[in-house]
Amino acid sequence: MKDIEGLEDIKIFVDEFYGKVQRDALLGPVFFGAISGDWQPHLDKMYAFWNAALFGVAGFKGNPFARHAPLRIAAHHFERWLEMFHDTINTHFEGPVAEDTKRRSVIMAQVFIARLENMPYDGKNVIV
Repeated sequence: MKDIEGLEDIKIFVDEFYGKVQRDALLGPVFFGAISGDWQPHLDKMYAFWNAALFGVAGFKGNPFARHAPLRIAAHHFERWLEMFHDTINTHFEGPVAEDTKRRSVIMAQVFIARLENMPYDGKNVIV
């Protein structure tokens, strides 16, 4: 196996991961509730997000936490997300960037969980 080297590799893990998400009994309903119909805009954002996070390539615009705040999600959702995400990375890649990708995913999950746990769900939780 090789390491994650750029955008084409990012597309591999993003596409496979979100394919798994769509079939997952826990995460699928959350995502289908937030993404109506066409998943490609979300995938395009994830390509740009990971390209910026891993390789410093400009192009990602957005506030990931603000998009997650209105969702009814908790720690067990992030645990499942991490399990599936790491499995996807481990299936295709090995090396320093692959390890960094997994490390960054854990940090993101921990930050989101902490922020969500300290923000009571009011049915909106819209953050601009």
